Amino acid sequence: MEDFLALLSSLGFWSWLVVALVLMALETIVPGVHFLWFGLAAFIVGLLVAAAGALGAGEAFPFAVQLVVFALIAVATVFAVKRITGASPSDHHPDINAPGSQFIGRTLVVEDAITGGRGKVRAGDSVWLAEGEDTPAGTRVLVTGVNGTALVVTNDTEE
Repeated sequence: MEDFLALLSSLGFWSWLVVALVLMALETIVPGVHFLWFGLAAFIVGLLVAAAGALGAGEAFPFAVQLVVFALIAVATVFAVKRITGASPSDHHPDINAPGSQFIGRTLVVEDAITGGRGKVRAGDSVWLAEGEDTPAGTRVLVTGVNGTALVVTNDTEE
């Protein structure tokens, strides 16, 4: 490990550019946006190391400091992008695994009569299984819950 770190530090800014390219290549292979920000941070550190070397201040920017700067820039880019894009954990849809829950509280029309406690209701352009009291087709019903893939309905519609 020490030999590897010595090799990286001896390459100067080229090591950071290679790391940036590797991370960007991983970004194209691994789904999601995970390595992009680390690749960007490595590229920025490479530019900083090159600038420090060009100004004759390369000795003032040792490899350990470069690693700390890399970590700080990586964290900063992640938070900056989240702030710019407005992404937050609340953007996720908590009912993604229970799609029928979006209909709770809505009034739907019975498509196939509910007999023996089971039938079908129309929700927009799709038809869903329904459970509830026996109800003829064409009747408006209120969705009160979800049972597996079936919507639980009642004849008591909100007026």
